[in-house]
Amino acid sequence: MKNSTFEKIFVTVGTTQFEELIEKVTESGVVNELRRMGCRKLSLQIGRGKDPVIAKEVFGSDIDVKFFDLKTNIEEDIQQADLVISHAGAGSCIEILGAEKPLVVVVNERLMDNHQAELAEQLFKEGYLLYCTPSTLSQTLAESDFNQLKKFPPGSVADFISYLDAFMGF
Repeated sequence: MKNSTFEKIFVTVGTTQFEELIEKVTESGVVNELRRMGCRKLSLQIGRGKDPVIAKEVFGSDIDVKFFDLKTNIEEDIQQADLVISHAGAGSCIEILGAEKPLVVVVNERLMDNHQAELAEQLFKEGYLLYCTPSTLSQTLAESDFNQLKKFPPGSVADFISYLDAFMGF
């Protein structure tokens, strides 16, 4: 994870609706931070949310933005990315960490009994990812050292499920 320039950034909300994340990542403050990080291609997987506003005055001509709702598999999108910004779903975390991509998890604070936040915090404490809320995304991107992230130990999905069960106390 020794990438200091993140030309291709992929944002995913999974199969859910997390418009707050999509709205935040298309606002000028976050876009300017992505630009500073070297972003030239931004791909947004918007799930069941509405189409985002892609303002030319925010993105200019130097960042190519595309978006899509759902597809069967986002493995190729993850593999092509230099950085992934994701919701905190366990499935998304498994797939992205398994692909050894730097990961920023954005926690949806509006969820009740938010076990996703607990999972994100634990994986952060162990050094595998960074996490934040939509309101702190720009600051997290500005202040983070992605070179400090550890690789998630190789293993099967079953190992990760066991890890989750232990973490959740099952």
